[in-house]
Amino acid sequence: MKINFYVFSGSGNTLKVSSFLSNLMKEKGVETKLIRINKDTKVEEDVDKIIVSYPVHAFNAPTPIIKFLKSLSRNDKKIPIYFIQTSGEPLKMNFAAFSRITKIAKRKGYDVRGQFSYVMPYNIIFHHKNSMASRMWNVVKIRGPKEVELIINSEKHFEHINIFQKFISFVLRIEHVAMPVIGKTFKVKKDKCVLCGACTKICPRCNIVIEEGKVKFRGNCVGCMGCAFHCPKDAIRTSILNGWRVNGKYNFDLAPASDEEICKYCHKAYLRYFHQYEQKDKNSNIL
Repeated sequence: MKINFYVFSGSGNTLKVSSFLSNLMKEKGVETKLIRINKDTKVEEDVDKIIVSYPVHAFNAPTPIIKFLKSLSRNDKKIPIYFIQTSGEPLKMNFAAFSRITKIAKRKGYDVRGQFSYVMPYNIIFHHKNSMASRMWNVVKIRGPKEVELIINSEKHFEHINIFQKFISFVLRIEHVAMPVIGKTFKVKKDKCVLCGACTKICPRCNIVIEEGKVKFRGNCVGCMGCAFHCPKDAIRTSILNGWRVNGKYNFDLAPASDEEICKYCHKAYLRYFHQYEQKDKNSNIL
């Protein structure tokens, strides 16, 4: 069996989850490949299933995912497709991001079999504590083996999406139009920037260039925030989004946060998410 992952990832959370799931599949004898999505990416024809992975942007799949799916040729083989997304908070509103891309995939002839939403730490709004990141990652490790089995066996797994969620998602699609404009106004602090080129390398849209000793932001930004997140000098300023700027990698190897250490923001939602999967894992171990 051959399964390809088509991945759009800015700061690296989605790629981390996809790589983990891919490795679990390899352990079960499945041939897998991770392919980073760019404007020229095409689906290989000799695959048994495909997985499309992305981070949620304002309760929507990001622009590159929409364009990737729309660019696909008609698939008469009815290849099974799964969607995997990562979001910074465990709100059901994030499920709305599946709605539009599911419709596009079906119109292209793909057999949509399932949707999986994982929580990973923010790269915008605020920087989670490393202990929070560790607990999020532990849940990924709990969920991964079971959900990989579902995918390998072509089982269905869909999240419920209601009309209200779809409406809010539709309204917030304005981000797809706004970010190329906002992204052009990103700047670097000259007293901090050392022209290391980290931002140009991390940008999945090739939107950042260094010309004549200056960092320049072009008009293809989709707001992934990889540049600001990974800048080793915290030199990038993200225009009107600067108050939500997050800088610095997470350490996923520390002791997970206790219930009492869970952040106050979306506190109950995080607790429900953690307990939902941790309790299932505890019960399965007992059995």
